[in-house]
Amino acid sequence: MPASIEGFSKKQLKRRVVLTDDLCVVDEAHFFVYGCVELPIVGEDEIFSWNVWVSLSADNFFRMLDLWDEPSRVELDPMFGWFATELPGYPDTLNLKTNVHTREVGIRPFIELEPTDHLLAVEQREGITRGRIEELARIVESDA
Repeated sequence: MPASIEGFSKKQLKRRVVLTDDLCVVDEAHFFVYGCVELPIVGEDEIFSWNVWVSLSADNFFRMLDLWDEPSRVELDPMFGWFATELPGYPDTLNLKTNVHTREVGIRPFIELEPTDHLLAVEQREGITRGRIEELARIVESDA
């Protein structure tokens, strides 16, 4: 779930939130999409991916939703969004600036971070090492 609703009670979730595997609407006023931050693995042809929530404006959310099941959705321009997931092993990731790129039907959007000096943005640009992936796995496992 987006970080902003993680503390909601079951009653609040039922009353205030519409949540699917890909989309979330809170209070009919806050709109989120689930996408992938992809980090190239240094020295390999593979990527490491974080699945994350990003908030969108109502206009962008409904523009994307209107084309959700249409092949033409890949033609949408990237949409500005705010990072809405707190990732373990990084400095605060909430509200990082992003661009959301829709992809083919059935493939989650690609989340492009603003090119800043934030560690996650640096890893998206320059890559992540296998050692760092193992470190993140230990952090995630210890948080579970």
